[in-house]
This record gives sequence, C-alpha cells and structure tokens, in this order.
Amino acid sequence: MAKIDLKPLSLAELKSLQARVEKAIARHDKKQKTKALAVVKAKAKELGFSLDELTNAKAPAKAVSKKTSKVAYKHPDDPSKTWAGRGARPLWLKEALASGKSLDDFKV
Repeated sequence: MAKIDLKPLSLAELKSLQARVEKAIARHDKKQKTKALAVVKAKAKELGFSLDELTNAKAPAKAVSKKTSKVAYKHPDDPSKTWAGRGARPLWLKEALASGKSLDDFKV
C-alpha cells in the first residue's frame, strides 16, 4: 500500500478524506456481505433448503417499547387531548387549572 503524506492537508481536506474513506469502507462491507449472503443462499439451495428455513427466519417483528406511556389525564370534551403526567403540562390543562378546576377532575 502506498504511503500517503497527510501533513500538507488542511483540516477541511482531512475531514473530506475521512468522509470518503468511511463511505468506501461502508460500500466495501456491503459488497462483501452481499457476496457472502449469495454464497450461503446457494449452498442452502444446493442442500434443498431456503436460507429462511435454516435460520428459522421470520418477518421482522415490530419493536415494542418497554416503556409504555399510560394516559393519566384526559380532556373531558376532547379525548384526543391527553397527558401522561410527565413533562410540561399541556396548555389545555394549564388553562383549566387556572380557571379553578382540580387535577383530579381530569384523572383517568
């Protein structure tokens, strides 16, 4: 491999070179993975299987959030307006509280 003298390059040139190298690495990795997958699929087919059968692959499941947001407070007239009780209070709730209502009036 040829040695490249990086000393005369400016910071902008070095960052540009870095970005180009990262893209080249990503393209190379993708190409190698594609080739490897083709080889594995061909071998599986040669043996009478699909790759999915051998790996028990299923359709990717949707990610399920472990932290689910539960509605704790709801607007009495508009059910689409809710607040989980965390973070800043929504404007509709601030206005209702300022008019004399209590937080318990909106509890689900």
